[in-house]
Amino acid sequence: MLPQCSWFVFLCSFYGQMWAEAQDALVDLLQEEFPEVQPRAQKDRLHIFQTLATFYLKYLQIMHSLEAVYDQIVHPQKRRVVRHVLEGVMGRLLELKSEMVELEHSDFHYFDDMLQDLKMTPVPIPRYFVREQMHVLKDREKLLGHVLAQGGHIDQEKVRGMPLEEAVQLLQVSERARQGRLRARLMKEIRDQEGRSFGPRALDPDVAATRIQKVWLGYSQRKRTINQRLEELMFLGMVPRPQEAARRSRLHAQHVEDARRTVQDQHEAEYQQALVAIKESVRSVDGPDFRQTLQEQIRQWFLECRHATGKFPDFPSAEDGGSAAIFAQKTPEQVRDSPVDEIMRQELKNLKLVVDREKGRKKTKGKKGNKKVTSKKQQCQSPHQHVPFFLGFCLYVPGEYSYLGTTLRQADIEPMPSLSDVRQLITLYGILPLGSQSVHERAPLIKSLLLAGPGGVGKKMLVHALCTETGANLFNLSPASLAGKYPGKVGLQYLLHMVFKVARQLQPSVVWIGDAEKTFYKKVPKHEKEMEPKRLKKDLAKVLKSIKAEDRVLLVGTTRRPFEAELKSFCKVYKKIILIPRPDYASRLILWKELLLRFGAKLSPALDLSSLAKVTDGYTQGHILRAIRSVLTTRRIDQQIKKPLTALEFIPPLAQQDPIYKEEEETLKVWYSKTPLGKKRARITKAGEEEEQAKDKRGRGLKKGTDDKKKKKA
Repeated sequence: MLPQCSWFVFLCSFYGQMWAEAQDALVDLLQEEFPEVQPRAQKDRLHIFQTLATFYLKYLQIMHSLEAVYDQIVHPQKRRVVRHVLEGVMGRLLELKSEMVELEHSDFHYFDDMLQDLKMTPVPIPRYFVREQMHVLKDREKLLGHVLAQGGHIDQEKVRGMPLEEAVQLLQVSERARQGRLRARLMKEIRDQEGRSFGPRALDPDVAATRIQKVWLGYSQRKRTINQRLEELMFLGMVPRPQEAARRSRLHAQHVEDARRTVQDQHEAEYQQALVAIKESVRSVDGPDFRQTLQEQIRQWFLECRHATGKFPDFPSAEDGGSAAIFAQKTPEQVRDSPVDEIMRQELKNLKLVVDREKGRKKTKGKKGNKKVTSKKQQCQSPHQHVPFFLGFCLYVPGEYSYLGTTLRQADIEPMPSLSDVRQLITLYGILPLGSQSVHERAPLIKSLLLAGPGGVGKKMLVHALCTETGANLFNLSPASLAGKYPGKVGLQYLLHMVFKVARQLQPSVVWIGDAEKTFYKKVPKHEKEMEPKRLKKDLAKVLKSIKAEDRVLLVGTTRRPFEAELKSFCKVYKKIILIPRPDYASRLILWKELLLRFGAKLSPALDLSSLAKVTDGYTQGHILRAIRSVLTTRRIDQQIKKPLTALEFIPPLAQQDPIYKEEEETLKVWYSKTPLGKKRARITKAGEEEEQAKDKRGRGLKKGTDDKKKKKA
């Protein structure tokens, strides 16, 4: 094993090379995407989609490399450059996704053939979203906790008192159990003493040797047979291989990555200290030269404005920014804390006094002259247009993927998305824009998102994952949460105003509405009329219009029964709708494996995961999770060494739950086909079918004409 310093040198050169390769690939891709000679416009929709998909996957490949480089490189200035490029690539990735959605009228796109060729994984979640703002998140958590505690919204754990009779009964049960254990131990000692009193029984040596050989040969053969069977199953991929060596390698790699992140923090602290020291040095050494240059620039502006308007302009006040308002084309850091403001204000005041004395000796001009002066004054209200941009004054150094999607679509069959496809959309529509301000401003603006699907598929879990991966605050505006609170129209407007105001101040933020269909009920059920679920219907659309590109605020709704809502107003609020289906076989197999390992189960050949994934067709993630929790108790986990887990143990808890039937899934599909995007997709599919039928008719007509000609010749 190499020493720690050698590892750092090796990794620095490795990630430097990866950065160079990603930069070269990005340059080539930009030249390919924006050539000097524009090609002819394409009309074939399939060809256009393949072109966009190719660009999308290439940008995705570059994003993988840049994200790994940014996570592990330790140089502060280099990390800033890499992050700038990475955010640009993420923004372009989201733009291409939006173009593909507009072209195909579907949020789900399948690149299984291309992903296999390029050996790529789907969109990664940048690790720096949460890691680099961890201290901000902790401070914000303390602030919110303090505010909630003052308002009395945090439930304190109450100590429940126990009645005297219940306490006596509990003590009696414990005492009886203790006496039973003592009695059992005493009886065991008596039996052991009786067995020792009889003494060992004599046995013929040949018979004893034969018995020992028989037991040993049977044991060794059974062990050899089991090992051979395991090797065969591992070779066929039916049983996972032991991961001890790989686990040690992963732990070592994780240790190296953590060490590099520690070095990153040290270098970042040194960099910030160096910025302050360099700034002070520049101010003390070059400050007088900068001050003189700025004074000359402002004097030139005085003279040009007087020449254009006939009078000197007003110097901006300190509230308006002072000289920063004059040099509007510069960054705030270039003119902030400028020491020339007071000097130039006094100089301008003196110039005005001198000019006013000279004007007092002359006669004023007529009205026509005054009109001209006014128009010129309006032209001089942007002083930076007359002052050249000054460059010298700068103190700062700036589930499983679906592999049959393409095949099914080529056969004109709309595939059901997998859990991996859903996660990709959550990443593209929610995590990437909320995690980075730059990406949010560059990418197409998405204000709202609706997660629709049967119960137990993980809609609420995806909302919490969205908040966890971006460090976002979660605001709950579900109808059940607002029942009986903020009554009246004024109270509701106050609530929405405060929620979205705080959400903007503490962005990124997610505003969650559970059971979103209740806000847009076609007809409110009698037992829910007191809850007033439709209170937010009118004001919600108005509030969404106030969200701008710089506001990292996302409205997320979850629903199990979207067909109970008014479709027009529902889709007007939720522009993006993601339909979450039941997990398919591949996703269920991964779910069983991951959840069992997470709850402490030991996977053995006796536990047939493939059969479990097969028999749980129709069950959701929630059903599988409840079955595992009911079986894997603390006692059962301790018994695994002597009694391995089997698939039959999970059947009874699964049988006690109702699965998701195909009728419910078909109802959701029919509802989705009525949404704006679903209607557009249906029209495209219908147009494609009509075009194919027309081609078939033309082909049959040509064939019939050829046959008629042959008959006439004969």
